Amino acid sequence: MESFGEEFAASHEVGLAGTTVSMRNIKSSAQKLRGVGVLVTRPAKQAEPLCRLIEAYGGNAVRFPVIEILDLPETSQLQAYYEQLRKYNLAIFVSANAVRNTVDRILKGREWPSHVQVSAVGPGTVKELKKFRLPVHFYPQQHFNSEGLLELDELHQVRNKKIVIFRGEGGRDLLGDTLRERGAELEYVEVYRRAIPNSDAGKLINNFEAGKIDVITVSSLESLGNLIQLAGAPARPWLCKAPMVVVNNKMAELVRELGSEPVQAHNATDEAVMEALLKWSESHL
Repeated sequence: MESFGEEFAASHEVGLAGTTVSMRNIKSSAQKLRGVGVLVTRPAKQAEPLCRLIEAYGGNAVRFPVIEILDLPETSQLQAYYEQLRKYNLAIFVSANAVRNTVDRILKGREWPSHVQVSAVGPGTVKELKKFRLPVHFYPQQHFNSEGLLELDELHQVRNKKIVIFRGEGGRDLLGDTLRERGAELEYVEVYRRAIPNSDAGKLINNFEAGKIDVITVSSLESLGNLIQLAGAPARPWLCKAPMVVVNNKMAELVRELGSEPVQAHNATDEAVMEALLKWSESHL
């Protein structure tokens, strides 16, 4: 039996911009999620690739963003950061949003300094970096988080290296703290902030009542918390009934406490979420 990854590659071509899906085996793939309503909670500007994959497999993607990505006041000043960038040995991007809000503003058509290596937290961030034709020297192959980065050999040999981490406001400090303990000279540059959008909880409840949502996808603890907050008390019983695709053990524990069934994906990439959705559908439909 071919793996989902092999089938995914064979039956879909997802453009670098993450906005196009062309199907070669639509007849067979379209049956696998036929009639399944999937609540997609990714930020509005990032949800479409996953939504189109769900729809390509016959499912119905219900869009309900629970996180909004906003610029910080300092973001507009990044264009003056180019000369500072040249002093570093390594730049680490901890999310695709960090790439989107940083690279074009810093470079302004200029070349990335060749001596500054680039690292990313996972394949989604790598994909975003490739849009700007930046070389990615290393990134985790399994655990797409700070812990995964810190396991890499390249980040064990950082004494006296100058490192900059591009991230969102209020991100975790584990990566920076550990690199400093290993002898690196490190700075953070915060380039965006996360906020709760004005998503319509009434429409969410209507979709639940109409039977249009069978399973929910959430890609972070913050997403899960925002979903619960946005849904409010009226939608709480529906959240407890619907299985949730989650991306780590902590999220799975919280979903169980909520009273729902966790469906664990290996990570938060579109491919991993789709694999989890298809496995769930095979055993529940």
